[in-house]
Amino acid sequence: MAQTQINIDGMHCHACEMRIQVALEDLEGVSKAEANHESGLAEVEYDESKVSLDDMKKAIEDEGFKLA
Repeated sequence: MAQTQINIDGMHCHACEMRIQVALEDLEGVSKAEANHESGLAEVEYDESKVSLDDMKKAIEDEGFKLA
């Protein structure tokens, strides 16, 4: 299991955090995702053989957020 942090612009509230967490956890291979609007970070645990960092970034952007 790998871990990464993704910097995200545009998170302003708990609802933003939840949208990102759900989008990431819906990806096959992501076991856990936690987003924090105060730090602007999403921390993700994932299986590198099933999902890539690019897949995760695309899921975040598809929710309307920009990567920092």
